[in-house]
Amino acid sequence: MSDLPADHAPGPDLPRRPDLPRRPGGLWHHPGFRRLWIGETVSQFGTMVSQLALPLIAVLALHASAFQVGVLTALETLAFAVVGLPAGAWVERMRFRSVLIVNDLVRAAALGWIPLAQLTGLLTIAQLYAVALVTGVSTVFFDVAYQSYLPQLVGREQLVEGNAKLQASESVSQIAGPGLGGLLIQALTAPYAVLVDALSFLWSAGCVSAIRVRRPRPERAADRNLRREIGEGLRFVLGNPMLRAIAMCTGTFNLFSSMVLAVLYLLLARDLHLSAGVIGLITSTSAVGGLVGALTASRFAARVGQGPAIWISVAVGAPCWFVTPFVHRDWTLGLLVVSQIALSMSAVVYNITQVSFRQGLCPPGLLGRMNATMRFLVWGTMPFGGFLGGVLGSAFGVRPTLLIAAIGGTLAFLPVYLSPLRGMRQLLPDPVVAESVPDEPGEPTGVSGRAGVQ
Repeated sequence: MSDLPADHAPGPDLPRRPDLPRRPGGLWHHPGFRRLWIGETVSQFGTMVSQLALPLIAVLALHASAFQVGVLTALETLAFAVVGLPAGAWVERMRFRSVLIVNDLVRAAALGWIPLAQLTGLLTIAQLYAVALVTGVSTVFFDVAYQSYLPQLVGREQLVEGNAKLQASESVSQIAGPGLGGLLIQALTAPYAVLVDALSFLWSAGCVSAIRVRRPRPERAADRNLRREIGEGLRFVLGNPMLRAIAMCTGTFNLFSSMVLAVLYLLLARDLHLSAGVIGLITSTSAVGGLVGALTASRFAARVGQGPAIWISVAVGAPCWFVTPFVHRDWTLGLLVVSQIALSMSAVVYNITQVSFRQGLCPPGLLGRMNATMRFLVWGTMPFGGFLGGVLGSAFGVRPTLLIAAIGGTLAFLPVYLSPLRGMRQLLPDPVVAESVPDEPGEPTGVSGRAGVQ
């Protein structure tokens, strides 16, 4: 579990052993997790501003076409398809904490370029593409290290609590962040509002730097081989039929959600002529569902079973996309908000249960590669979805593209529904069992498992 020698005395930031009683309040009293949580929460607020500002910069400031906005959407996630697999092997050779800090700083610098370029009159759509690509690459490395660092920091027995707290913070930021972003964009214009996100990444880097425990650098294996290490991660994921089912479900969902994002802001800003403030308010209100999902995910999974919770959350949430193609500047905007609340709630329930299981199932030596492989498989579909959304939006229009995406998204639950996961009530393995999973990824694990990615 730990990278420290077995005889090293645990410090205040080290995970508690599962056979010791937990302090009241759980991870509230874990200083290392607290710092990680605070840093990530502030960063999430900043990210919500950029997620609204970047497409609005393209649409309003640079007068981009549907195809250009689709390319921008694709570039934001292209790195998961290009460097997602080797990132896992590379990250496992480094200290996870150092990877988090460096990539926070890189994203801060990249986003800080946008207001500077606007100030000097040099901002172009090509520069926006470059910023999207650089921040995407840094996000790949940050996310792989982040999901691998959490089990080290809090211990496997507290993963569900840790992921639930992090998801709750993300949901709160999704509620308040876009509204704040909309106001900032109206007051400062979109290019200058991005500076808030750059500063939030600097804050996150400072918080992670303050975590006192310094884990030793992973030992350099004499016979290490990047291709073999990538192959081990692939075999571990693809060799488990339930992991494959989750990867297919999430990848399909992400493909069509990226198609929606490629044209959604064109619908709201250009077709419906909504202001940045109103768009931010709609996005903020819809994120209430994410907070509700974070608070109820554990109880929902306990009531219906973890396996059914996976496919039910997707099967119920995805059809909410059918509202979007028919929205106009009238009462249907309220219906859009309600549908987005339901969609956000179902997505968070899905993420909390599957990410916690994935982290608990995987042997420590494969965490980085497993996380990278899952991200490659399920986020690797997003750039194709964004590009496809831009192409279809240019060829057939925004609303037909949204309808096509809604039809495809409703089918995403089928791989999980048709797998053994459908009726499994208890999937989360005991931490001791998880540690005993064979290191040879092609062998059966002996554990009923399920995984996926946010």
